Amino acid sequence: MKLSSRTIASTSVFAALHAVLYFLSFGLWRNWAIYLVPIEGLVLGPWAGFSAAIIGSIIGRMIKPVDFWMFGIVAEPLGVMASGFLAKGKWKPVMIMYGVMLTAYFVHPLGRWLPLWTILDIILAFVLIYPVAKLSKKLYENVGRLPISVPISFIGTVTDALTRVFMLIPVGLYTFFAMTDDMVLDVFVTGAISSYIEDAQVVIVSFLVGVPLLLALRRIPGFKYPIT
Repeated sequence: MKLSSRTIASTSVFAALHAVLYFLSFGLWRNWAIYLVPIEGLVLGPWAGFSAAIIGSIIGRMIKPVDFWMFGIVAEPLGVMASGFLAKGKWKPVMIMYGVMLTAYFVHPLGRWLPLWTILDIILAFVLIYPVAKLSKKLYENVGRLPISVPISFIGTVTDALTRVFMLIPVGLYTFFAMTDDMVLDVFVTGAISSYIEDAQVVIVSFLVGVPLLLALRRIPGFKYPIT
């Protein structure tokens, strides 16, 4: 498939922005790139968005390495892809993504042992996939439907969290990091609290920044999103 110059340019801009936001945290438990994840999907679509996120994630972590670098490089692009699919009204790819990872999690002994309340946001996002995708059918044609980008942002962010859970438990990275069951439990309890706070922050940012940004992009002559 031949890529247009606009696709390449837009992907490059968002990849650079993703890398830059990776360095910003200001006391938050994770970097600011998480706030860009749903916007990348909404503007670039699932494929260009995925590309921008993975390029930006890799560049950011090459410049500023972290111990758990592999989580973000996989999770952030998948969160963007989920947002992009939902914005185009496509629920099946996202449902398959969730179905595979959630099934693998609950089949694993640790997944059945860990408290259910730690992944309630993931279960809620799973339930919302189909109705949100249906409501997004005319998202780009009807200004009145742009607020649906807020629940899309929530699902995209939670997809990032689900991917990290999938990599830690079913994929078995907890054994790679020599974590005991009790250590995994501590990570899930503290991580769940932080994750719920992050969910709320992303929803707020999506409403205050994401929706106005999408409205502004609509006013650019000749600019149509999603790119892919």
